[in-house]
Amino acid sequence: MYSKILIFFILLSCLGQMAQAQQEVQFSQYVFNGLAVNPAYAGYRGDTYLGASFRKQWTSLPGAPQTGAVSIDGAPSWANDETVGLGAQVLWDKQGPQEYLSFTGSYAYRIRLDEEVSRLCLGIGASLSQYAVKGDMISVLDENDPNVPVGKVSAFQPDASFGVYYYNPRFYAGVSVMQLFTRELNNKIIIAGVDKEFLTIRKTKHMYFTAGGLLNLSGDVKLKPSIMIKDDFNGPTSLDFNLFALLSEKLWIGGSYRTAVNIWDHNNLKSGLTKTNAASAMIEYFATDRLRIGYAYDVMTNRLSGYQGGSHEISIGFLIPNRKMKERIISPRYF
Repeated sequence: MYSKILIFFILLSCLGQMAQAQQEVQFSQYVFNGLAVNPAYAGYRGDTYLGASFRKQWTSLPGAPQTGAVSIDGAPSWANDETVGLGAQVLWDKQGPQEYLSFTGSYAYRIRLDEEVSRLCLGIGASLSQYAVKGDMISVLDENDPNVPVGKVSAFQPDASFGVYYYNPRFYAGVSVMQLFTRELNNKIIIAGVDKEFLTIRKTKHMYFTAGGLLNLSGDVKLKPSIMIKDDFNGPTSLDFNLFALLSEKLWIGGSYRTAVNIWDHNNLKSGLTKTNAASAMIEYFATDRLRIGYAYDVMTNRLSGYQGGSHEISIGFLIPNRKMKERIISPRYF
């Protein structure tokens, strides 16, 4: 048990050195629901979409991260020509004694560019987050240590996000900045305890760039390559390569590879840092025209991969039609 705890903290330490403040929660299956990384994605499907995800990381280690999310988005029927997209998401994340809970609302203005289905979407999001530390979960040598909070202490933080998203039937691209005001409003989240201030999670801005396309290989097989670049302007830039195949309009199968890249200089980083690499295998099955179920398995491809036990992620989504069936058949949503 003690060896596993030690390995868990080594993992956190390594990620802290290589990613610095990159603590924005991320699901592997964002490739199937872009609302998680861009508020401008709200309403992309036109119909109302209900989604839920649960992720458990490093399953062999105690106190490892667990994350859950529930979301809804769509283009309301009262909006002329689906020019408005609305979305909401509740996110919960737990890492050892630290907990994070947030509610985010998203609004997207969707500009039709042609008669096909090409749109340019501008999105904004507003959120309220609670950061907490459970002092009773921290093992200490001195039970009277004044640096450890008694019980659970928490603080609230408002924030905002902005994004741009373009798509047509064969291509998409988007850029977004999440947690826009965190650094300006409050660089450090301070939790007030008894005669003491406690520092918990610190969040910083995160920039995302996503792009991908759809290739018809045959009548029953479509290929969807995509990338995502993620940067918090402090740690190394994260780059995802994704490749999925759609079989008979029923089954998505594929994977992702994540690595660190140096797109521009980060003067605050030490030279010679080891890259954090990870690989994911994913599957998404359309049980019906409206119901889909997804699963992802992630593993770190470094020297600690044999100790962390991999990460599991499950998701479920349900589509509630707003549009006429004819419109959905003419312009199915693949992104």
